[in-house]
Amino acid sequence: MTQQAGAGRPTGRPPRPIGVQVGSRPVQSTPVTTRLADIAAQAGVSEATVSRVLNGKPGVAATTRQSVLAALDVLGYERPVRLRQRSAGLVGLITPELENPIFPALAQVIGQALTRQGYTPVLATQTPGGSTEDELTEMLVDRGVAGIIYVSGLHADTTADMQRYEQLRAQGVPFVLVDGFSPKVQAPFISPDDRAAMTLAVTHLVSLGHTRVGLALGPKRFVPVQRKIEGFVRAMQEQLRLNPETIETELVQHSLYTLEGGQAATNALIDRDCTAIVCASDMMALGAIRAARQRGLAVPRDVSVVGFDDSPLIAFTDPPLTTVRKPVPAMGQAAVRTLLEEIGGTPAPHSEFVFMPELVVRGSTASARGDRARA
Repeated sequence: MTQQAGAGRPTGRPPRPIGVQVGSRPVQSTPVTTRLADIAAQAGVSEATVSRVLNGKPGVAATTRQSVLAALDVLGYERPVRLRQRSAGLVGLITPELENPIFPALAQVIGQALTRQGYTPVLATQTPGGSTEDELTEMLVDRGVAGIIYVSGLHADTTADMQRYEQLRAQGVPFVLVDGFSPKVQAPFISPDDRAAMTLAVTHLVSLGHTRVGLALGPKRFVPVQRKIEGFVRAMQEQLRLNPETIETELVQHSLYTLEGGQAATNALIDRDCTAIVCASDMMALGAIRAARQRGLAVPRDVSVVGFDDSPLIAFTDPPLTTVRKPVPAMGQAAVRTLLEEIGGTPAPHSEFVFMPELVVRGSTASARGDRARA
């Protein structure tokens, strides 16, 4: 995922070079003056500051310089050659797929953070029938990456062989693991608090009068799934005094982390008289809404739905989705910071850094209907 100068450039218009000084005298022309004004307005600085940045002059704060460079990219101007950073090295980022919008969002945060530190991110994505995590790892190592960040990889699968990560460490390749923890791997882990996420969702729904709350999530062998179940069962126990065995057998439904998976799980939970569904991803939540509508039920009048992630654009669905926001910016930046410490020879503790999620209430949840709540 190598970021290119000019990202966000309007289509159909080639990059435009910026005039810079020749010797000590600026090139005077109306187009250049206009461009300086545009860049200054976009960056929120003076034209003189823009000129200093473009000409590589000292006396400009690093944050201000970064704002000017970002303005160049947003407006579609080509950076002067002297301002193009030399990469400090390649860093691999391995994700399971890009169809779920939370993965591109996380990749963007990680990619931007790496670029700011002078590294070039290389995105390697698994697809069904395509390269495996091990094959992608080998490819990145062969290309001499300085380190690797894994997102929702095999480290999250309790049935997978964790020896692969120890072999990678033995090769001297630093790495950080995001979403999923294993005590068998000596590495830094970055995770959201999945148990707390379920407490937030259940507390919200119970406060609305729901007493039959279902949980739709992925296969049980994954660590985030197990943690969500633990949090869900505990919250339902504490708030509704339900038997733990009853909760797991009647109110938890495993499926796939897809729209279709959410739809199938929701159909099963509605058949068990659930009036509210907590989903382990926003994609599953969209499937839950589809399932309810196909049964002639309205969301949130008849069924309330809560997602997980707060993926980009999810606030604009119909209805806007109530969800538990995954702290993506904080997690992505922490993953990069931790990896760079590993690369720099001052490794962070080989433990799990856990980030607190946040409930975002929108239009897909409402008070339980009296007749359904008593079912």
